[in-house]
Amino acid sequence: MTRLVGFQRSRGHDNTLVGPPRSRPPGAHSRPRRVAMLSVHTSPLHQPGTGDAGGMNVYIVELAKRLAVTGIEVDIFTRATSAALPPVVELAPGVLVRHVDAGPYEGLAKEDLPTHLCAFTHGVTRAWAGHHPGHYDLVHSHYWLSGHVGRLAARRWGVPLVHAMHTMAKVKNASLAEGDTPEPASRVIGETQVVRAADRLIANTEKEAEELLHHYDADPGRVAVVHPGVNLERFRLDASGVEAGRAVARSRLGLPQDALIPLFVGRIQPLKAPDVLLRAVARLLERRPRLRERIVVPVVGGPSGSGLARPEGLQKLAACLGISDVVLFRPPVGQDQLADWYRAASVLVMPSYSESFGLVAVEAQACGTPVIAAEVGGLPVAVKDGMSGALVPGHDPVDYAEALSGFADDPARSTRMGEAAARHARSFGWDTAAATTADVYAAVLHERRLRRIS
Repeated sequence: MTRLVGFQRSRGHDNTLVGPPRSRPPGAHSRPRRVAMLSVHTSPLHQPGTGDAGGMNVYIVELAKRLAVTGIEVDIFTRATSAALPPVVELAPGVLVRHVDAGPYEGLAKEDLPTHLCAFTHGVTRAWAGHHPGHYDLVHSHYWLSGHVGRLAARRWGVPLVHAMHTMAKVKNASLAEGDTPEPASRVIGETQVVRAADRLIANTEKEAEELLHHYDADPGRVAVVHPGVNLERFRLDASGVEAGRAVARSRLGLPQDALIPLFVGRIQPLKAPDVLLRAVARLLERRPRLRERIVVPVVGGPSGSGLARPEGLQKLAACLGISDVVLFRPPVGQDQLADWYRAASVLVMPSYSESFGLVAVEAQACGTPVIAAEVGGLPVAVKDGMSGALVPGHDPVDYAEALSGFADDPARSTRMGEAAARHARSFGWDTAAATTADVYAAVLHERRLRRIS
């Protein structure tokens, strides 16, 4: 394992420091006034769970809002997907979303976006040209497509580039689900170029930082670990407690009060492995047929990525497994209703093949719902095994069926673990994540000033 000796010092989810001690350099407290944030392939205005919108959308929205509260203005550049969109939308005080024309508005797959990056870069630099020099102090790009635009914009403006990978091609290709499409070599090359160009790489977890060093030969001194947060005002325990809150949420959603409800939330694609949950439920019902009378399996989300090739594949699988009568397919929902789905569930099941962090897992726990998750990526950080949920090595449905049987045998387990889950989730606040990110900004700006002086 690579020795992580050069990580940017930052605060972890439990407020401990990640990386070796460093003295705070003079002037490092100087934060940027205005940041250009780039999200080429998905807009912060899109509904998470649809198309390519997911945890990264939530990340960008929440981070930008919290940075603005601290006095750092944020302009988020994203590709326009409709001619009816206004050029600029105020997302929150101090946060603007700027729509850039680059390629056709509709019907453009993420895989086709690289051919339109020049047009997007032109749109970003044209927007900058309308301001005085030095309008943006720093560029923060998200995902490798944005990273390419970011390295060009940062070079032209003479400002630092901070980049967040969110997912990495080499990591995804190392743990592909059956039938999933590998990420192309062009993405691997592109990610390598972005890693080399960035002044700082923000990793969600220590595991992701290790992967940056191992797979992309990242400079350890340019990697900062900053755990994402969760909106603890929206995703929280019901004031009446876990059990009473679950009853209220089930009533609102029309779900039976005494049911075992294993919930899946996310994009419907092989990477997220919702099929593993369905196969686990089928195994569980084979062994315990009477459980069919009191189990409901909601699947909340829409097809995405390689899942678009078979948009009804999961429904057909449920039919083949003979469990269509217990599975509820629901489209993506808004954040407030999503919180109700979390509270209503006995347990959230997250059998993903790859997760850089797993915001859904923390959101569910914040609502008082334990999580059964694959032991991959950042999920061992998001879920405290044995306390706030259970981590499962691998993706064998038999193992997930066994984990579910514990909740079927002991319904009170959901309440006990749910209370511990809520306590665990409280340490993942966006205020802490935004403050630590601002510290990363300040550090790279200080380094840039020192280079100019020398």
